[in-house]
Order: sequence, then C-alpha cells, then structure tokens
Amino acid sequence: MKCCFGVDVGGTTVKMGLFGESGKILDKWEIVTRTENKGEAILGDISASILNKMQERQLDKSAVLGVGVGVPAPVTGDGIVTGSANLGWKYKEAKKELESFTGLKTRIENDANVAALGEMWKGGGLGQKNIVMVTLGTGIGGGVVIDGKIVPGAHGSAGEIGHICVNYEETDVCGCGNFGCLEQYASATGIVRLAKKKLAQAEIDTILKKEEVSAKSVFEAVKAGDAAATEVAEQFGRYLGYTLANLAAVVDPAVFVIGGGVSKAGEVLIPFIQKSYLERALFAVKDVKFTLAALGNDAGICGSAKMILGE
Repeated sequence: MKCCFGVDVGGTTVKMGLFGESGKILDKWEIVTRTENKGEAILGDISASILNKMQERQLDKSAVLGVGVGVPAPVTGDGIVTGSANLGWKYKEAKKELESFTGLKTRIENDANVAALGEMWKGGGLGQKNIVMVTLGTGIGGGVVIDGKIVPGAHGSAGEIGHICVNYEETDVCGCGNFGCLEQYASATGIVRLAKKKLAQAEIDTILKKEEVSAKSVFEAVKAGDAAATEVAEQFGRYLGYTLANLAAVVDPAVFVIGGGVSKAGEVLIPFIQKSYLERALFAVKDVKFTLAALGNDAGICGSAKMILGE
C-alpha cells in the first residue's frame, strides 16, 4: 500500500493526516505547535510524529510517497519560509530540513493555498479545476487554484486577498501596516468594526445593543430580521463582492469557496456577497458560483496530501 502524509501547521496545533494513494484518510491526529525559541522545535516535532506513525503502522519509507505541508506564511518555490510571525520563523529552509529529518520527499506551500486545493479536491469546489477560496477569520486569507494547480506567485504571496486595498480614504492602519485593506471590513474583526460604527450613529433600535458584538451576533441578528445588522451585512457584502468581481476579471474562477470562522454563519452570507459581485462583475464571469467551504479543519491536511498525490 502506498500512502502519504498531509500536514497543516497552525499557531496552536499541527494537524496531521495519513492518506492512502486513493485519497482516503486513514488516520488523523494533532500535536502541539511549540513556538517558543523562534519555533525551532516545530519541524523536529513534525518529523518525529511522522516517523512514530510510520513505526506504529509498520510503514517502510518505500511505501510513503511523501509529505505535504501547509504553513501560515509565504513560501518560495524551493520550500523556504521567508517569515512567519505565528510560528516565530524569520527564514526557514523548511523543505530541506524536513527532508533531512524524515528522508521523505516533501512539498511545502502557504496554508491558505493548500486549503483551497483541499476544497477543490474534496470540498466546496468539488468537480472544478479553477477556484478561489476566501477564508474569513480574524483576518482574511485566500488561495487560488488554476487548472487544478496552486498558484503560489513569485514570492509565495499569491492569494493574499485580505490585503487588496478597497478604501483609499482609510486612516486606520491594517495589521499589515497598510491602510484600507479588505481585511479591515470583511474579516470577523472588520465586521465588528463596521457594526460598532453603525451603533455609534444616531439612536437605532437593534438587537446588537443587547449583547457583545461579534461577526456571529451580527449574522444571527440578520437572520432575525434586524435592520441595522442587515445594513452591516450589506456593507460587508459590498466590500467583499466588489473585490471578488475585480479578482474574477484576473483569474476567472468557476467557484468562489467561502471558508473561515465567519462562514459558520452559513448560507446567509452568500446573497450579500453575490449581490454586490453581480453589480460589478465583468459580463463573462457573472455565472461564477459561490459555495461554503465543506471540509472544516480537514481542508489543510487534504490539500497538503493532494500536493503529493498529484495536483
């Protein structure tokens, strides 16, 4: 039996999976991400866990096709992580180190790109070869898959949708150091920001005044028919929909897959994004579909495995 490993490195845990050659998940587990001392133990821990799993399952190295890894950072074509604040890395020859530790072929890519590949393979983009995944969490990430292959870019930074500038008049700084990024308006924190601005306006009657404002509470209020929350959702949809319309003119995807914590609000998100998208999209790309991510926490390990099994 031939198999491979899929690894998704996060700031708190490393999710890991063993996959059969057919793509079936044979095993899943996770280990703690030890970020102390500039994350020097992370790659060694991953390698040890893989080798332990091989021993446990009596797998010879000849049976393992390789190890795919997604990391929260830009990754160059030769597997060098140029920097990752979440992991404490500034310059890490990750591919070379993992191959040295394990003796296994290794491929490393940005985690959002890897998740997009996973969703294309087994999730919200199933059956398509050209997709864009947008992850709406504390920030906004993204991944682009064209003709079934990840588009990493020259610097490993393709798909950084959250840092497209959407407001040239913004004076508050984004976490990236720029101003007016999409992340400031359509991420979980961005939605809260929009909601608080709405609440600071003239006296309005809204459910949002009765509880702590969060992206979840905003969309729960939308479901309840709350007018103020609906206006916030429309703002969110406008920023994101217009951005995706611009992106579609460049990469022409068949599907936009919406993931991340905000996507847990469910289908209520889609009409707000799609309405604004259709207002600005080029005629040739107006039939792009919008779906929710389907793999949850497995997207990263699935995409990582798919890199080894063949894009």
